[in-house]
Amino acid sequence: MRIISRRTLVQFAAREPTADEPLRYWHRVTRKSKWRTFAEVRTTFRATDLVKAAGGTVLVFDIGGNKFRLVTHVSYQKGKVYILRIMTHKEYDKDTWKDQL
Repeated sequence: MRIISRRTLVQFAAREPTADEPLRYWHRVTRKSKWRTFAEVRTTFRATDLVKAAGGTVLVFDIGGNKFRLVTHVSYQKGKVYILRIMTHKEYDKDTWKDQL
């Protein structure tokens, strides 16, 4: 899968250093994947959910042992993962992010 954009991961890891290694792992595994369905994503990353947001349905990955949330849109046909937002678990729980997508 092609990840758009890695820069978002790097910037978040600079702000939250404990997210660096888990995000690097997610990036490495995702880049090598060839997902065609959500079920295949769940096979790779069990702690992933489909969530309805204002902009449509997104995939939310639990990162770093449930400390962070990575919100993405996956285009299976194009083989791309678009990073929409990364946040701490506390930021995610506020639930305001859904209206901002």
